[in-house]
Amino acid sequence: MAGGITDTGELYSPYVGLVYMFNLIVGTGALTMPKAFATAGWLISLILLMFLGFMSYMTTTFVVEAMAAANAQLRWKRMEKRKEDDEDEDSSSGVSDSDVLLQDGYERAETRPILSVQRRGSANIFEITERVEMGQMASMFFNKVGVNLFYFCIIIYLYGDLAIYAAAVPVSLMQVTCSVTGNHSCSVGDGTKYNDTDKCWGPIRRIDAYRLYLAAFTLLLGPFTFFNVQKTKYLQIMTSLMRWIAFILMIILALIRISRGQAEGHPSMAQLSGIRNLFGVCVYSFMCQHSLPSLITPISKKKHVNKLVLLDYILILAFYSLLSFTAIYCFRNDTLMDMYTLNFTNCEIISVAFIRYFLGLFPVFTISTNFPIIAVTLRNNWKTLFHREGGTYPWVVDRIVFPAITLIPPVLVAFCTHDLESLVGITGAYAGNGIQYLIPAFLAYCSRKDTQLVFGSGTVNKHLSPFRHSFWIVFVLIWGFSCFVFVTANIVLSESKL
Repeated sequence: MAGGITDTGELYSPYVGLVYMFNLIVGTGALTMPKAFATAGWLISLILLMFLGFMSYMTTTFVVEAMAAANAQLRWKRMEKRKEDDEDEDSSSGVSDSDVLLQDGYERAETRPILSVQRRGSANIFEITERVEMGQMASMFFNKVGVNLFYFCIIIYLYGDLAIYAAAVPVSLMQVTCSVTGNHSCSVGDGTKYNDTDKCWGPIRRIDAYRLYLAAFTLLLGPFTFFNVQKTKYLQIMTSLMRWIAFILMIILALIRISRGQAEGHPSMAQLSGIRNLFGVCVYSFMCQHSLPSLITPISKKKHVNKLVLLDYILILAFYSLLSFTAIYCFRNDTLMDMYTLNFTNCEIISVAFIRYFLGLFPVFTISTNFPIIAVTLRNNWKTLFHREGGTYPWVVDRIVFPAITLIPPVLVAFCTHDLESLVGITGAYAGNGIQYLIPAFLAYCSRKDTQLVFGSGTVNKHLSPFRHSFWIVFVLIWGFSCFVFVTANIVLSESKL
């Protein structure tokens, strides 16, 4: 889910951007949603899904607004630099280079008359033409503490992302291969419950097979963390196509089973104990804010970008609801797997072996292509966090230490647990909460304040969020901090009952 999907400068139409955003949001997190739906109950799940979708759309418009404000700041600073360079050429007295461009917008606002700035600002100064990542926006609008908190949040989220990916691939391989051998053929999704100590093949237990696959996964994909990799357009097309085929197949197969009267699911309306994981799964499944600069900047016409984003969220809500409702009515709650694709590796569900293996191994293909990209993104964030102006890292630190601290922690987490629902829930509920709610709200607040100081109170950002009243920023902040408290209290209470 993390990282850019396009190269800077590649332009595409708004509707292509809509498809890219849909593909980015509807990722691997959606595969854990059916079980979370079944655990929390269909009514409370639907309400929470719609509400969190609305909240995610709101904060998406906050990030788009902050991107426009950042573009205006960069454009204005270049105008100021050119103006002062021209003045230097005409003046006999020299001016030091340090006086040419002040770094902080507040300082610049105090040295230039507001009205002159407004006159020089054109109507399209807020046009989003330059890709400004969230880290750069944080550096522009936040103080030093805020910047460090931003990087802490994004790093924790990426660690969670890598841990989920590192566990999902070995789990899928273990479930498929252990069911093919021995007496478990075709029984992955038949409701049979296996313990980690059960035999997989020969003397090898299921947990041993899982850890062997984890070791192989680390040895094959881990080295990419030490190098630079990029997601190519063709790789993106291939993974997107596989994702669409897999999701559509699962929906159709579940609908066929329901229409034949073979449905086994009897979901409850509400189970409060399941809200914690459902919340984390839903937050994780709507995550796109950290990649918006890569998605929005290349769109050729951005006049109605907020409407297109709204359409995307409506389509995604419908898609998630269809996937989850067909799942919870097709399968009994106790038979739904953490990774929903594994429910379709049962011969009774689908008799075609190729489709069974395609769905069972689907996470292996898609996650394996994303893991190196997210690892490199995390490694680069570590470098940026500790980078000092004009400084360079020793070769050992740059090529060994940073990749090692990127790769080792998520692999250790995956070694200790393969409970994907909990991993997704905790990652979404904590780091995802910060990235999706708190950071966009602070970006919107600080960018508005900065824009007023630099350009004057009468200047209007053409990409101003529809939720422009300060009430919405306060509402998002209260909601985000409340979620931290709720999830933490829920975890503490759950542990105390054990």
